[in-house]
Amino acid sequence: MISYQFLEHGKPLQKVLHDTPKPAGTEVLVRITRSGVCHSDLHIWDGWFDLGGGKRFYVKDRGCVPPWTLGHEPFGVVEALGPGVSRVDGKVRAGQKRIVYPWIGCGKCPVCKAGQDNYCVSGTRFLGVNRPGAYSSHVLVPHPRYLVDSSGVDDGFAATLACSGLTTYSAAAKLPELGPKDWVAVIGCGGLGMICISVLRAKGVKNIIGCDIDPGKLAEAKKLGAKLTLDTRAPDAIQKLQGLAMGSLAGAIDLVGMPATVALGLSALRKGGRHVLCGLFGGEIVHPLPPFAQRAIGLVGSYVGNLRELKEVVALAKRKKLRPSPVSTRPADEVNAAMEDLKAGRVLGRVVLAF
Repeated sequence: MISYQFLEHGKPLQKVLHDTPKPAGTEVLVRITRSGVCHSDLHIWDGWFDLGGGKRFYVKDRGCVPPWTLGHEPFGVVEALGPGVSRVDGKVRAGQKRIVYPWIGCGKCPVCKAGQDNYCVSGTRFLGVNRPGAYSSHVLVPHPRYLVDSSGVDDGFAATLACSGLTTYSAAAKLPELGPKDWVAVIGCGGLGMICISVLRAKGVKNIIGCDIDPGKLAEAKKLGAKLTLDTRAPDAIQKLQGLAMGSLAGAIDLVGMPATVALGLSALRKGGRHVLCGLFGGEIVHPLPPFAQRAIGLVGSYVGNLRELKEVVALAKRKKLRPSPVSTRPADEVNAAMEDLKAGRVLGRVVLAF
């Protein structure tokens, strides 16, 4: 099998040949045909996350030590089955196209048993995060339950649903109950922001404000269903966001995750509003505490989503309820150029690698 690995943090990924694994027990071997490139991959590639105040979280502390294979948006074809697969799922066959749910938990802790693998206490089996990922021709999946049928959905778009679609769908579920005059701000109109707008529209939300610093991304946000847009570079961006929402900003989904975007969302919320934080850009915030109680606002984190939510996102895509965000497919051997373009902000939507 072929993998694209970084041998040292921040250095170009290298093409590596090694033995293709053979599935045992309930394992399924999937031949990867599409693999999405996510902004989180850049942090892992760099080797750290910014905790603010000069503090860093190093990915080596959660087991991500080079040589490392990135990739947590896997899509491919079932190639081989372990001998125990037919016992647990007799419907899985070689040759089937499937999305691989990458946020695989231990399966034993109370969180996993409740169906929340993405909140697993150990969190040691996430593909591309602390297990080798999908920048590879093959991925070994521990159980067929983590395979999701996406028949009828474009392969490249289907791959992005495992992270960007799922993350935004789960984030949208954490918004407060919305009234007809309420608005939702989508902060950051990159790959996640664009699919977030589609997800919100599919859930019946019409009053959406796309927020970004890139005019091209704001224009695309309007095409995908944002009713209004805001250039957040404006010095009075908070007041403008409040004005666009007519004082009724019920929610903000923050797909950037930096002090300025959190301050923007929290400050512009109406009473009872909620800022849902997904982005991992980094930093730390200082915010007065009394307004949280006085305005009954909330700041809640949201990390990817569970398997049930992925199936719900895929069902929306199958029913053509999701407007596909721009997807650029590139050969896998162009992975370094794709990573550099994403880092420089030159990507509109999502890049997907083709194997």
